[in-house]
Amino acid sequence: MTQLAMPFIENDMKLDFKDVLIRPKRSSLASRSQVSIEREFTFPNSKQKWSGVPIVAANMDTIGTFEVAAVLAKRKCITAMHKHYTVEDWKTWAAGPGKDITQYVAVSVGILGKDMEKLEEILKAVPALKMICIDVANGYSEAFVQCIRDVRKKYPDITIMAGNVVTKEMTEELIFSGADIIKVGIGPGSVCTTRKQTGVGYPQLSAVLECADAAHGLGGRIVSDGGCTCPGDVAKAMGADADFVMLGGMLSGHEECAGEVIEQNGEWFKVFYGMSSETAMKKHSGGVADYRSSEGKTVKVPYRGPIDETIRDLCGGIRSACTYVGAATLKELPKKTTFIRVTQQLNTVFTESTKVNPTLQVPPSKKQKTDAA
Repeated sequence: MTQLAMPFIENDMKLDFKDVLIRPKRSSLASRSQVSIEREFTFPNSKQKWSGVPIVAANMDTIGTFEVAAVLAKRKCITAMHKHYTVEDWKTWAAGPGKDITQYVAVSVGILGKDMEKLEEILKAVPALKMICIDVANGYSEAFVQCIRDVRKKYPDITIMAGNVVTKEMTEELIFSGADIIKVGIGPGSVCTTRKQTGVGYPQLSAVLECADAAHGLGGRIVSDGGCTCPGDVAKAMGADADFVMLGGMLSGHEECAGEVIEQNGEWFKVFYGMSSETAMKKHSGGVADYRSSEGKTVKVPYRGPIDETIRDLCGGIRSACTYVGAATLKELPKKTTFIRVTQQLNTVFTESTKVNPTLQVPPSKKQKTDAA
């Protein structure tokens, strides 16, 4: 009779962004303006080259929008479009504002047969698109791995971003199966409740360190997906050798984001929710299926005005982090990063207010109606 294996406990310390700070080092850089935060990659399976600022807007239907892509592309950042745009939406976009920015856009897709059919239609309609984001909550399923193999066989020259996973062995498996960029992160997102609902996850900093090591050994790349709350966290992810960083909550609440606008007590908010939340499933699938639970939440985010201001602030924070360790380029940052463990990062005597700039308090579309009244 075969004896079942007992549960196993790993005793090695695993760390999150909140557990560390980057140690400053002697630097010859006189100004943040001397730092380049652009990267250039040649992907191992597609053989495609890409250059730009390695920040990715998450493929959530309030974040990964055509409007967000138009702004981020000017900063040479990527937008992973949400998967609920129709083929006609893509055609209209490609014929207009999207015709010159396809190198900064990824088409998001699930792994079902209908998803593959829609992907084929989109790529036929917009042949200039060269990046796919195959996105599932659980990147450890055989069906997911097989989907990557099938997509790679059908589209040998297209760059595949795929995930999510958090361990070395699965990172390697996905690259061997045809993926170029591995999405790393299970449960760290601001509107993700996977860890609460399932007890499954992995501290994000350690996941990035371990998965980046595995991916780079095979010539692959990773994108740290989730867990960033401020520009400093993005710098830590890149210091931990993440090639790209994907952001959702940090880019939410802006004019270019989708989502309902709500007024409460004279203040304006936008609705932001996880793609496994009850809100998203009601909107796109008619509700939560009987066999599963919601693994996301819905929140109101203070209206934050144009997204370009946030991207500029984010890029400035990354450049500043580089100057503190003497990295003239983003590529040098991991080589010059030493993390120190801490018990506290911030002085919380004066907590940040949820108020935003009064000049941005009223969304332009709402302000016009107010002025007209």
